[in-house]
Amino acid sequence: MIATVLGTTVAGAAEDGCRELRALLLEQGGTPQATSLVYGDHLPAASAALLNGVMARALDYCDAMAPGLHLGSSLIPAALAAAELRGGISGADLVTAIAVGAEVGSRLNLTEALYDGLDPTGVVAPIAATATAGRILGLSTDQLVMALGLAFNRAGGSFQSNVDGSLAVRLIQGWAAEAGVTCALWAQRGFTGPRRFLDGVYGYAHLYGRDQVDTTALVKDLGHRYALTGMMFKKFPSCGLSQAVTELALQAHRSGISADEVDRVEVVLPPYAYRLVGHPFAPGANPRVDAQFSAQFCVANALLHGSSKLEHFTSAAVTSSKATAELAARVHVTADPALDARGHSAADLIVITRGSRHSFGLDIAPGFPGNALSPEDHDRRFRDCLAAAAYPLSDSQAGRLAESLQNLEDLPSATGMIADLISLDAR
Repeated sequence: MIATVLGTTVAGAAEDGCRELRALLLEQGGTPQATSLVYGDHLPAASAALLNGVMARALDYCDAMAPGLHLGSSLIPAALAAAELRGGISGADLVTAIAVGAEVGSRLNLTEALYDGLDPTGVVAPIAATATAGRILGLSTDQLVMALGLAFNRAGGSFQSNVDGSLAVRLIQGWAAEAGVTCALWAQRGFTGPRRFLDGVYGYAHLYGRDQVDTTALVKDLGHRYALTGMMFKKFPSCGLSQAVTELALQAHRSGISADEVDRVEVVLPPYAYRLVGHPFAPGANPRVDAQFSAQFCVANALLHGSSKLEHFTSAAVTSSKATAELAARVHVTADPALDARGHSAADLIVITRGSRHSFGLDIAPGFPGNALSPEDHDRRFRDCLAAAAYPLSDSQAGRLAESLQNLEDLPSATGMIADLISLDAR
């Protein structure tokens, strides 16, 4: 997760909204406490976490968890900002704090029905990031309870941001990282939050769990069962619920089906996935986000190119490819509740070519639990991210960063690798 997020942060630093947010935070100023990655600015810790979180999510290529929770892009920015604010920590302590936040977030994660359109990242990640930051800043047990209660009051966000292709998707991620730092600092200074933020009459289990969550189960088998192992990592740079259809389109391409002979493509998704990525593809103000959250675009792109890469989702590529747009118009997406029984990421794809029907199906998308990516897949994605960066790292920086990540738990100073995450081209 750490390698994934650092890679996507480097690659996403120049995406829409990132430079603008950086400029705004520099205008606002404040005590220099932590570092913005890639750019190397010295900002207040909460501001650094905010900017780094937005950059980490900008490509939507980071870790995720069904039904749409993104944790790492808030946890890692909050952790690094808190570590610098503290004056540095070891690699082992960094890993531990991130694991703590990831486990808290994973256990608080709800179902599609319970979220009912709420953004899981906006609901859960602020609390998870606070657990990570609070651990690093050395909060007492009582202070950490207060910090988590304060973070509970920062929870929110809607999947309408994703459906509308807005930059709020990545901003929510940054807000969660920022909240992790600020809530920990507020509690450290004596601010109190609701102690019974989980099981109180108006607590998490009631407001978000709709009285269907057993709060005792949230702490069951702590230290023995790790919910964070339910995390998924994307094989392709688009929404997690487009991973299966992209894989199926690539299977169709590998079977010999050429894009120019396709008359029609039928995509069948579970209702939840359909609501998020099944709408008609229409690039608007944020073409990358529109493409990432469109099954039509992802299928057409994969059939046309025989691959799905970061370069295919740039704003210029999305808006200038007439061939992709024309093929996407022949992709028809429907919802079928029967797919729910097969899995959250299940999908079917039927390609019709000159009267012939070619059927493809998948129950578990690549990268999801049960169909994990290989170490080679992870390494390829990390290197692809570094190669796609508008503000690249030097070869020596990339080499040292890879070595640091490989030996992270043995590093005496985890913040030492920040220097290798700053691009000289961005200064």
